[in-house]
Formats: sequence, structure tokens, C-alpha cells
Amino acid sequence: MRFAMNHIAAPKLSLEEFFAMARALGATEVEIRNDLPDVVGTRSPAEVKAAADAAGVTIISINALYPFNLWSGDLPDRALAMADYAAACGAKALVMCPLNDGRKVPHSQVVAALDALKPILKSRGLTGLVEPLGFPISSLRTKAEAIAAITETGDDGTFRLVHDTFHHHLAGETQFYPRRTGLVHISGVTDPTVSVAEMLDPHRVLVDGSDRLENVAQIRALLAGGYEGPFSFEPFAPEVHALPDPQSALADSMAGIRAQLEQPA
Repeated sequence: MRFAMNHIAAPKLSLEEFFAMARALGATEVEIRNDLPDVVGTRSPAEVKAAADAAGVTIISINALYPFNLWSGDLPDRALAMADYAAACGAKALVMCPLNDGRKVPHSQVVAALDALKPILKSRGLTGLVEPLGFPISSLRTKAEAIAAITETGDDGTFRLVHDTFHHHLAGETQFYPRRTGLVHISGVTDPTVSVAEMLDPHRVLVDGSDRLENVAQIRALLAGGYEGPFSFEPFAPEVHALPDPQSALADSMAGIRAQLEQPA
């Protein structure tokens, strides 16, 4: 397996510091964001590309276009702007997250959104990474739903899945789609008091031996099924963001995951 780094793993670091940390950890693939931290809104794509080139890292995605499955209002304009930014900074893909406020979005609207996004992405050489959110209030909880919509659009490789170990667990999914997956996000939950139904982003820490989400089992299943892409750290917990030495914490998590993978299943 190989690890990648999402900037949310160390949001207090500048873009250049983040890229340097990734390289120091042996990772050459990174994800930048438009929220925490908001690189897209604060740095020009030319600056981002120059920083990535100087550090020797590949920007595998920008997180995230939201809500990709509600193609109305300002979303078309935002999608165009983000796709232009991604192409200009050298990013390979856009992560696309569904509406997550309790409202339902019919399957037909998901397909219509993908149909509208496809020419935008294809003309810029980008992949759309569809990330189901496993929360009970999510309008697209499972990868099976996402695969159905992608297939209906005519599956030509423009869209691939994000397998997020947190959301996979929350949705109660058992099915893996390793050959349809373009990116894996990893994070753990260690709080013993929170129920699965109550798990939220602030519970998401770095993966360690107390992980309740069965990250290692999920990683094993993906690798055994033929997944060959990166595993990118995406912790949302404030205590992780506040770490004075995120590099050491990430190194420990990487070593722990590798050690568990070497043990018999």
C-alpha cells in the first residue's frame, strides 16, 4: 500500500510546509482543500502548481465540490470554477460530496448532475471522485447507490468512487468496489462512548490500535480486491488539528497500520 496526505491532517501548516511534511513522510501524493484549510480560496492555482512542482508532489485531488448531486443555484458556476482551478494547478481530480442536510435527492437528479459534470471534467482531463457520506442525513449514503448512478451515465472512467473508511462503517456497507475506487480516505474513531449512529466528523482521529472502524480490515479487503491507489489520511478531529507535531503522529499511524497489515488476518 502507499499513503497520501490530505491537508486536513495538518491544517495549521502552510501549503509549502504541508507538501514538505508529506515528502518527509515518504508520500508524494497530496490532497488540497477549499475548506480546512481553504487553499483554493487563498492561493492562486499558479502558486499551488509551483509549490507542488518544487516539492515533488502530485496533487491527486481537490476537496470538495458540494453538494454535487443538487445541480441548481450556483453549483454549475462553482463546478466550472473549481474544475478550471484544478486543471491550472495540476490536480488530477475533484472530490464530489452529496447533499448532507436530511433532504432526499432522487436518483434521477444524481444522474442528471453527473451528466452535467461529465463534459466539464472530461474537457479538463479530470476525474470526478464521488464520495458517499454515510451519515443518516446524507442524500447518498452508499457506494452501491453511487455505482448505480455512475453506470447510468455511461461509465467511461470519468467518475470513480472514494472509499472513505469512516463513511463505509457508518453506512453499514459490506460491499467493496476496489476496481471502481479511485481514492481511499482513512481515519479512525477511538471514543468508546459514542454509538455508530452518533459518530460525526469531530470523532475522526488518526488510525491506531484502538480504532473502532476496522480500518485495517477494510484496507486488506481493498488491496485483496485489486485496489492500487493511495490511502489518504483525512482526520477531522480538532485534537488532531491542534497537534504540535503532526508529522510524528502521522508517522506513528502509518507504522501502526503497516504493522497490523503484516499480522495474519
